[in-house]
Amino acid sequence: MEFSEVVRRRRMTRAYTSDPVDPAVLERALDHATRAPSAGFSQGWAFVVLDTPDTVGGFWSAQTDAAGPDGAPDRWLAGMMSAPVVVVPCSRRAAYLDRYAEPDKRRAGLHEHDESRWAMPYWHLDTAMAALLLLQSVTDSGLGACFFGLVPGRVEAVKDVLGLRDSAQEEAPHPIGAITIGHPAPRATGARGSASRRRRTPWREVAHRGRWGAGWSGQEA
Repeated sequence: MEFSEVVRRRRMTRAYTSDPVDPAVLERALDHATRAPSAGFSQGWAFVVLDTPDTVGGFWSAQTDAAGPDGAPDRWLAGMMSAPVVVVPCSRRAAYLDRYAEPDKRRAGLHEHDESRWAMPYWHLDTAMAALLLLQSVTDSGLGACFFGLVPGRVEAVKDVLGLRDSAQEEAPHPIGAITIGHPAPRATGARGSASRRRRTPWREVAHRGRWGAGWSGQEA
């Protein structure tokens, strides 16, 4: 598949068939994810892969009570829970703080392991870029995927079930969200996403040449 076609075909899949995911497809997607750029080549990401009914079920039970045996999942949740694979991309802050304390990065002025000095938390940004490459790789393989956020108030429960707890030796990775992966079910099966109700903004409305407000034509707005 041509790259431009992958970009156009990628969408958030919210319901899946029961067909298993080929392990080679999953491993290829993870390999592609690690090709993402990262500040200082820190590569501060990690991926918790859930590909058995028990581990996938444990994740959903940590996310919401509606996934439990007495729960009543809505259309969105039922469709998402049908995915045979869930990948949880995690950021590793310590990898960046340690990397920028090394001699060749001291010129950046971030060598004191002080998170507040960073203009933005690049550990989250870089992990998000890796997650996008994973989504695109899955699309290229003809499968579907959906990135979604963890439920507020349930993040600690998810971290517990995934073993993401600090030790005396190191800080645990932090989950930035989760990705369902599988063979897409017919679109009518899952919940409709926001893209079905909202207009996609043309690039000419968001690109500004030279300075903010100039627009693409280069004229003042």
